[in-house]
Amino acid sequence: MKEIAIHINPEYKRRVMSQSYVIVGDGIAGASAAETLREEEPDADITIITDEGEPLYNRILIKEFAKGKLPEAPISIHDESWYDDRDVDLELDTLVTNIDPEGHTVTAHDGTEYDYDKLLLAIGGTPTQLPVENSDAEGIHHFWTFQDARDIKEHIEGADNSVVIGAGLLGIDLAAITAAQEVEGKYLMRGKAWWRYALSEEGAEIIHEALRERDVEPVFDSGVDHFEVDENDRVTTAVDPNGDRYDADFVGIAIGLNFNTEILGGTDIEYDNGIYTDEFMRTNHDDIFAAGDITEFHDLILGDRAQNGAWGSAKEQGTIAAKNMVDYGSEEFRWVSSYSITHFDFPFLSFGHPTLGDDHVEAKYSDTEWRRLAIKDGKIVGGVLIGDLSPQTKYKKLMREQVDVSGQKEVLVKQDFQLDDLEGAAAEQ
Repeated sequence: MKEIAIHINPEYKRRVMSQSYVIVGDGIAGASAAETLREEEPDADITIITDEGEPLYNRILIKEFAKGKLPEAPISIHDESWYDDRDVDLELDTLVTNIDPEGHTVTAHDGTEYDYDKLLLAIGGTPTQLPVENSDAEGIHHFWTFQDARDIKEHIEGADNSVVIGAGLLGIDLAAITAAQEVEGKYLMRGKAWWRYALSEEGAEIIHEALRERDVEPVFDSGVDHFEVDENDRVTTAVDPNGDRYDADFVGIAIGLNFNTEILGGTDIEYDNGIYTDEFMRTNHDDIFAAGDITEFHDLILGDRAQNGAWGSAKEQGTIAAKNMVDYGSEEFRWVSSYSITHFDFPFLSFGHPTLGDDHVEAKYSDTEWRRLAIKDGKIVGGVLIGDLSPQTKYKKLMREQVDVSGQKEVLVKQDFQLDDLEGAAAEQ
C-alpha cells in the first residue's frame, strides 16, 4: 500500500496540540513564568530545570535567616508538592550545558535531552570570585543562595572578627549579618563611600554611621590584596593594597555577579553581559525568551537596554515572558523596580536605575533623612530615599509617564514634594 504523506500546518499544530515549555532556572523569574504558563495553558507540558538542590525560596529573606532573625520555614516558598499540584515537572540538581535552538532541545550535564516548543532562560548568575591569593580559603563566603546563607550562619555564630568586601547591596547584607551576630567587623571599600555610584559621600555617611554603631567599621580607599591562612588553610587575615592588615576568621565577599552566559556558547542567541531581549522578553529567536538577572531587556522607561534582577522586577519579567510565550506581543514589560534595606533604624529604598543618568539632584533633611534622584534627558530614571520613603509613589509615577522635569530639580527634592508643585504638563495627575 502506498504511504500517504500528511503535512500539518505548523500554526494549526500549535493551536490544537499541547505545547511543550522548558524553563531553565527556578528562581522567582522561572517559577512565576511556570505559574503563569499553567494558568494560560492548562494542557501544556511544563518542565523546570535547575542546578539547585531545592525548590524556590525567598532570596530576600535569606539574609534575615543568616542574621539569626528567622527560622528556615518562612524562607521556602514552594515545596515539591507545589509543582506536582500544577503538573509541572521539576528537575533538581540538573545543570543545562547545551542549547540547540535549531533542534529545539536543551541538554543537561548527565546527557538528558529535553525537547521544547518554547524555551525560557532564567539562568541568573554566579558570584564573582575575588582574583587574589587564598580567596578560596576556608572561612571565605559568597552570599547568593539559601545554602550560602546556611553556611554563613553556621560559621558566623562562632566567629570573633570579620571582614566584608563589596560596597554594594549584597555587601551591606553581609555587613549587617556580622553586626546582627555581634561579630566585630571591618567593611573594606574601594572608594570613599558605600555604593558610591548611587550615593554621594553625604548620603552614604548615614549608612556609614549606622554601621559604626553596630561595630562594623567602614574602611575607605581599601580592598584586598591577598588573604593569609593558617596551617589548615583557614583564613586569618585580610591584607589590603595599602599593606594594612585586618584579622578575620570570617570573610564575606560580594563584588558582583558573573552572569551564566557560558551555555550560550555555540549558539547565535544574542548576548553581551546578559541575554538581549525586547520589551516582550523575547530573544532574537522566536521561540526563546529570557527573564530575571540574565536579561539585558529593552527598558521602555529608560529608552535603552537595562539589566535589573531585583526580586519584583524578576518576578514581573517571568510573568510577562510567559504571557508572550503563549501569545507574543500580548503584554510589554514596563516596570519600576525597587530594592529596600531593613537593617537599620531608618528605612532605605532604591528604585529604577539610580546609578544611571546624566544629571542628578539630592538633598539632606536630617541625620537620617536624605534623597537623590538620577535624571537622564530631563526625566527621572531612578533614585535613592533614606529615612522618608513617602515620595516614592510620586517619583515612580513621573518615571512611568516619562514626565520631563527639566529645570525643576530643586522642586523635586522639596521635603514635602507634591506632583502639583511641578510646572506645566508635569503637574497633571
